[in-house]
Amino acid sequence: MATEETTLPTTEDEWRVRLSPDEFRVLRQAGTEAPWSGEYVNTKTEGMYHCRACGAELYPSDTKFDSHCGWPSFDDAIPGAIREIDDHSHGMVRTEIRCARCDSHLGHVFRGEMMTAKNTRHCVNSLSIRLDPKA
Repeated sequence: MATEETTLPTTEDEWRVRLSPDEFRVLRQAGTEAPWSGEYVNTKTEGMYHCRACGAELYPSDTKFDSHCGWPSFDDAIPGAIREIDDHSHGMVRTEIRCARCDSHLGHVFRGEMMTAKNTRHCVNSLSIRLDPKA
């Protein structure tokens, strides 16, 4: 069993020990937290957002923007930090985003909404990320 913080769990049972039940539901079972309920929806704190499961750096705070969708939104990720996969669940076609390091569910990415100059919105669950505030 993976016991060190730097060692990634290799089974879902090991992830279940490391994560809270809500974190496990979102990160490992591709769940979604209720809109407007996440701790990072409205935060403006500068820093780096990390994967809550493995600690990988994902989003600098300067890529976060107010999308008014109920979840934290980012218009760019650190290159190579995010993996995109087709999601055909719930009778629709979307692009799911996962941590490239540990394959945990983060949320979904949407393009073509014209909300930012990059025309991209990473809609991320607060339960999937942790902010390391700038010193």
